[in-house]
Amino acid sequence: MLHAVGFERGDFEKSQIGIASTWSQVTPCNIHIDKLALAAAEGVAKAGSKGLIFNTITISDGISMGTQGMKYSLVSREVIADSIETVMGCELLDGVVAIGGCDKNMPGCLIAIARVNRPAVFVYGGTILPGCFQNKNADIVTVFEGVGAHAQGKLDDQGLQQLEQCAIPGPGSCGGMYTANTMACAIEALGMSLPNSSAQNAVSPEKKDDALRAGAAVHRLLGLGIRPLDIMTRKAFENAITVVIALGGSTNAVLHLLAIAHAAGVKLHIDDFTKIGKRVPVLADLKPSGKYQMSELVKIGGLTPLMKMLLDRGLLHGDCLTVTGQTVAENLKGVKPYAKGQDVVHGFDNPIKPSSHLVVFYGNLAPTGGIGKISGKEGEKFTGTARVFDSEEQAMFGILAGRIKAGDVVVIRYEGPRGGPGMREMLAPTSAIMGRGLGNSVALITDGRFSGGTHGFVVGHISPEAHEGGPLALVQNGDTVSIDATKRELNLMIPDKEMQARRKKLKLRPPVFHRGVLAKYAHTVSQANLGAITDGNL
Repeated sequence: MLHAVGFERGDFEKSQIGIASTWSQVTPCNIHIDKLALAAAEGVAKAGSKGLIFNTITISDGISMGTQGMKYSLVSREVIADSIETVMGCELLDGVVAIGGCDKNMPGCLIAIARVNRPAVFVYGGTILPGCFQNKNADIVTVFEGVGAHAQGKLDDQGLQQLEQCAIPGPGSCGGMYTANTMACAIEALGMSLPNSSAQNAVSPEKKDDALRAGAAVHRLLGLGIRPLDIMTRKAFENAITVVIALGGSTNAVLHLLAIAHAAGVKLHIDDFTKIGKRVPVLADLKPSGKYQMSELVKIGGLTPLMKMLLDRGLLHGDCLTVTGQTVAENLKGVKPYAKGQDVVHGFDNPIKPSSHLVVFYGNLAPTGGIGKISGKEGEKFTGTARVFDSEEQAMFGILAGRIKAGDVVVIRYEGPRGGPGMREMLAPTSAIMGRGLGNSVALITDGRFSGGTHGFVVGHISPEAHEGGPLALVQNGDTVSIDATKRELNLMIPDKEMQARRKKLKLRPPVFHRGVLAKYAHTVSQANLGAITDGNL
């Protein structure tokens, strides 16, 4: 069989290294990954091993956003992990180069890598270059906010169409510090990518070289006997959290790092984000809360100078092993600082925010936690009137119809891991709120997730979710909701007796799906505070 796929006699003496490719035409994030897979296989061959390319799926969050299709997004993380594990396990491959480009590719690849625990390197497909609309940089979030502006009459039909056509100029992942770029940086900080793999443009000589070197690196790791679980330690996850905070990264990093840690057998808790966040400032002025795109971080030197800053400040564990075979400190030894005059990454004397933007909320609305992304620009407290919607579609209709006013707290429920199922991202509603000019006067809470592109006063991942009888199911229109980022509290301002009375009347909803992948997912998935994992009770 292997002769038939191109093996020569001498190849049977070599280590076999799988190249897990997420190439697909369904999204620009992954359209170029077939070429990176070929480069990785070339790197494997030059190093003296034999590469075998195989595929797994990807889906497009951006295209499915705001539709029923988005229910499959987080599910795809599990499908990717399961499929890579299946091929690696079945074919008894000695190592793997995993290449991902879109949001769920990356944690999916890392979950599989942790499970099989064979020498591995992750390659990020790279960031997209910015589009241009009305002489300003544009990206996918610009389009979603354009929908809100269009609803308010600030952007006409022709303008919205022009924006659609120019916001995504070519291959690569969404251009801000959204989930894809956040997770790529987290994985590099975790030690599972080569230095600066996370901060390269998708279409560039550097990215092809990254894939080539990754192939050779896995061959070298085989010789050194270094496996992923030697790298993905508790301290390595602390490094990843630190880098995510310094970059102002996506709330999805909380969900994904918890899931990867579970696969690696590392005890990680959402409260670890709070502990680390107290001492780590936000330094990068990147979208969606900031003004720069990932390509501009690439231009000034990428991630490694920032990691060197954090290391010198004592905020990173320098003794953690990485896929280079060296430690974090050894990798960063010769890294030059950012040039003077750039303001993409601030110094410790002038941080964007002195502590983490990722806030873990508790309270009578979130007994086991909720996650907010509070940059400081939204303020740190919000008390408002609940406007309750039992699905994302209902909320979008209400927002675009002008039913949401300043001082409201939009409540979107039954969108959790089981209730959705699939924990959809609420980029469409949050962007519509921004586009209608309500970003500074309206808050939003949900048991669903947010896109890395979401900004505003928002709290998601609320658990237990409404479908499981969580307190979010008890909120009624007109109730007062209090969000306090300084106390990290999310509360429904009604007496306990009223809360108990409503709970007695609450009827749990039946499952939404009874067969197929969504039914299986809803049956096995954990709550968001545990990472929405599907093998937690095994």
